[in-house]
Amino acid sequence: MAQRLDTPKESKRRVWFPRRNKNEDSFGESAEGIARFMGTPKFIVWMTVFCLLWLAWNAFGPADLRFDKAANGFTALTLMLSLQASYSAPLILLAQNRQADRDRVSASQDRDRAERNLADTEYLAREMAALRIALGEVATRDFVRSELRNLLEDLEREREDDSDSKSES
Repeated sequence: MAQRLDTPKESKRRVWFPRRNKNEDSFGESAEGIARFMGTPKFIVWMTVFCLLWLAWNAFGPADLRFDKAANGFTALTLMLSLQASYSAPLILLAQNRQADRDRVSASQDRDRAERNLADTEYLAREMAALRIALGEVATRDFVRSELRNLLEDLEREREDDSDSKSES
């Protein structure tokens, strides 16, 4: 039977690995959050407190409740720190890769914006040059005044010449 077009299809649910949210990159975002936290002084303080408590409990705590013997060189603590390091390195690399991708996109957008600004600037420079050329051909107020003065002087000379020629006759 043909499906109706006015109703949405039923979603196929994944039984083994159900998706908790629609964000495909939630693991990357959480990895970045963890990597950012590992780069803070708060993380170093908490790790130091954790190690000191671990060492203090296993060195000075009740002998029957100690779980990591000092005689063995605190092997469990070494394993815990190695486990933490083995997980933190890939998380930091993942965060760096995501940051590099963001930087690449940002650089591409900056390049595009710079190209548009350059094109706009070149266009404005051509328009300014065209205006300068057009203004070079336009009579300015000073030019018109000087031409009118010259015409008045020519007219006055002609009147004087006419009056001199009439007085001579």
